[in-house]
Amino acid sequence: MDIKDILKRVDHTLLSPAANIEQIKILCDEGIDYGTASVCIPPCFVKEAKAYVGDRLRICTVIGFPNGYNKTEVKCFEARQAVEDGADELDTVINIGMLKAGMYDALLDEIRALKAVCGDRVLKVIIETCMLTEEEKIIMCDIVTRAGADFIKTSTGFGSKGAVFEDIVLFKKYIGDNVRIKAAGGISTVSDAEKFIELGADRLGTSRIVRLAKEAGL
Repeated sequence: MDIKDILKRVDHTLLSPAANIEQIKILCDEGIDYGTASVCIPPCFVKEAKAYVGDRLRICTVIGFPNGYNKTEVKCFEARQAVEDGADELDTVINIGMLKAGMYDALLDEIRALKAVCGDRVLKVIIETCMLTEEEKIIMCDIVTRAGADFIKTSTGFGSKGAVFEDIVLFKKYIGDNVRIKAAGGISTVSDAEKFIELGADRLGTSRIVRLAKEAGL
């Protein structure tokens, strides 16, 4: 697979707590120059980033990040603000404690509420696979599907482990036809990126693929 085809599936990401607006603008420039699917940035920079890029690039941001244990009302407020600021895509973290406690209806309701706020914008649901059992991952595939979210996403990148190939295979088996897959966290080589896509990932959350493209002189 050509690296340019991989870049079309990349959410070019900078979510460091130390990130500043000048770094975000550089990230946006790279996203435009290399044709990435979007840039994924902290919520506080969405409005300025959208004004900077206009219609040249999709802006993605995060909700309830990185721990996911905000109340549903808080996540919906965050999502509403992100939409008002111009976000095209929103990546939200599930309440893992709810999942562990078997509060499946509450999780379903939360994702549905967030999708209602997002409307026709893309909602990706981060389930933080490194903290879940296989059974819990399968349960989340069902909940994300029934809630009407657009993507299920492996990881925040802030957990103990990021995306692994086995989880993409599992997702592919258990998600519904309306749900796509985003692999994120630790994707550092072109060959790994290609493998994730071959297994069924439609998006990749990473900053390294653009860096590798630069080093290759693209």
